[in-house]
Amino acid sequence: MAVTPIAGVGTVFNRKDPTTQEFVAIASINSIEGPTMSRDTIDTTALDTEGGYRTFIAGFRNAGTITLAMNFTAQGFILMKSDFESNDLVDYQIVLPDTDETTLTFSGIVTEMPLSIPTDDKVTVNVTIQISGPVTLS
Repeated sequence: MAVTPIAGVGTVFNRKDPTTQEFVAIASINSIEGPTMSRDTIDTTALDTEGGYRTFIAGFRNAGTITLAMNFTAQGFILMKSDFESNDLVDYQIVLPDTDETTLTFSGIVTEMPLSIPTDDKVTVNVTIQISGPVTLS
């Protein structure tokens, strides 16, 4: 079976509007990094473990973070800053441009919003979202 790679062009990042409960696209995103999923391991090695190798069992999973590299717009900054100021989880989605419209849905908390104002390039903001719970793939 041949695998056809896809380009990121056309990917959409959505935020659930708490008033309408509808997912709404956030514009002017240059790139998305993540989710940076990881998993803890628990060392179960004992002095009498056979073979001289450490042994482990699975621990907690961490869905990680998402980082959005965005062109600065007042509207986008204000929206993401409202999520930063909130103590409530917000629902987000990444919709890929493949034929299946693969969607990653998750809840998170905005944890960082560094603004970059260079002398020779556009103003940008990198928004980091800490994911809480699992990422659902559909």
